[in-house]
Amino acid sequence: MAVLNLRPLAGGRILRGSQPFGLDAAATSGFLAEHGIQAIMDLRSELERSLVPWLVADGAGGSDLSKHDAGASAAVVPPAVVPPAVELIHNPLDPNAIAGSLQAVETAEDLGELYLGWVRIRPQWVADALRPVARGKRTLVHCSLGKDRTGVISAIGLLATGGTEDDVVADYAATTANLPDVLEVMAETWRLSVPSTPAEYFSPDLMILQSPEAAMRHFLAGFAREYGDVHSFLREAGLTAVEVKSLGSGT
Repeated sequence: MAVLNLRPLAGGRILRGSQPFGLDAAATSGFLAEHGIQAIMDLRSELERSLVPWLVADGAGGSDLSKHDAGASAAVVPPAVVPPAVELIHNPLDPNAIAGSLQAVETAEDLGELYLGWVRIRPQWVADALRPVARGKRTLVHCSLGKDRTGVISAIGLLATGGTEDDVVADYAATTANLPDVLEVMAETWRLSVPSTPAEYFSPDLMILQSPEAAMRHFLAGFAREYGDVHSFLREAGLTAVEVKSLGSGT
């Protein structure tokens, strides 16, 4: 299989996508080399990582920011083995543990409000996710589907690197065409690992599994209203002035 819903942002400085479905060690190493990936920003929870871990043949490395994961247990899955040139960073956000119920998302506006809740409660999570990009590393940012958590980081990353709101909305909505394939593979992954998972959990009729433009526009409007300038937000969230300037300048 592959990393799905994959596309470059910010002139290729950021790649966004899903988790690595069905990649063995050799395929993983080939994928990372093919795309010139220097850092992997893994936004998944410990449970999600355990179901679909990163695997490569040689080398070791990685870091874990799980201490910031609301609801995370003290025991952390050991970092996956990665080539020395690739930094694997676990920066988890468990949507089931913070800021609103996924089951309560019924409209596009609800979905955008869910995203705002994550940013309000975990601004440092956003800053940590973009730090490798600010330090000049071509970074793969991903969660499970590559839609929600990845969508939030991609949105702020695009704004910080000079993208417009229309750029952000277009990128977010581009996920829609990829969702049937991603949901099919995700459902199969969970069926094999957690057979008790109800089939309707991955129904494309659920708003939480859609990517309407209105959701991202609601998020962007709320973000602008509450935080104003994206660079000021990132400085307050924990990036240094040099890192923020690097994001904005592309250097």
